[in-house]
Amino acid sequence: MAGSIWVREIKKNRIIKDVTAPCPDGDWESALVIACRSLDIEMPLVVNRHHRDFEEFRQLRFLPEHFLESVPFDRLEVEYFDPDDRKKPS
Repeated sequence: MAGSIWVREIKKNRIIKDVTAPCPDGDWESALVIACRSLDIEMPLVVNRHHRDFEEFRQLRFLPEHFLESVPFDRLEVEYFDPDDRKKPS
């Protein structure tokens, strides 16, 4: 897994800021730290549900209650993508 994560700040169902960060070896938490620094927000609290969601769906959603400080968006979405995982045509 040598992909990237795409992190989006969503407010009123619109992307207000986004960034991509490299995600070597599937280490999405380290990649999220880099992305949060780039977006100038704090790292959200990661709970067991986030680990399960990433393993199952390769997507995460953080709500304002996952942050210790107030945030200027309705949710933070994280999506993993790997250009090598393209489906082969049948």
